[in-house]
Amino acid sequence: MKDLGNLKYFLGIEIMRSKIGILLNQRKYALELISDIGLSGAKLVSTPLEANVKLTTVEYDELTGTTNDSLYKDVTAYQRIIGRLLYLTITRPDISFAVQVFSQFMQRPKISHWEAALRLVRYIRNCPGQGILLSSKKSLELEAFCDSDWAACPSMPKHKKSKKQHTVSRSSAEAEYRSMAGAVAEITWLVGVLKE
Repeated sequence: MKDLGNLKYFLGIEIMRSKIGILLNQRKYALELISDIGLSGAKLVSTPLEANVKLTTVEYDELTGTTNDSLYKDVTAYQRIIGRLLYLTITRPDISFAVQVFSQFMQRPKISHWEAALRLVRYIRNCPGQGILLSSKKSLELEAFCDSDWAACPSMPKHKKSKKQHTVSRSSAEAEYRSMAGAVAEITWLVGVLKE
């Protein structure tokens, strides 16, 4: 075996060392993705998803009678871009939610899905070298984030002939508390596992 020295680049992940820690990023991979799609000169955006956009399935559109969003013809191009974005989530947790949303439409993408995926690429172009910092500081602090939006997913339509419900929907405050309770339960379990 031969000592190749400190690791600098492996499977598209760049490793940079400094006194504050180790930075993992996929800058070269992200720039290749942007270039291959042809968005090198595109306008930058500051968020991965457009605010208040509800992406729906073809089945939902058929059920509700929506006809203003047709199927995207090049399914393999959509699948290819989503696959590349999935690989980029290794060092970009900020795009994980958006990529997860887009991956739900892999079989029958619509034009709105394609345009939203291109927006995500324009967001990545805003800061292609962003990554994960593995800090050299010795800290055992655990941070958790939670969010809930119980009524925002239109992909689960109610059948037109469904019976009226005799219950009241959860309030947004109750949904937030339930979300926090779930996050606290997972943290408690994780702390218990780490103590063993």
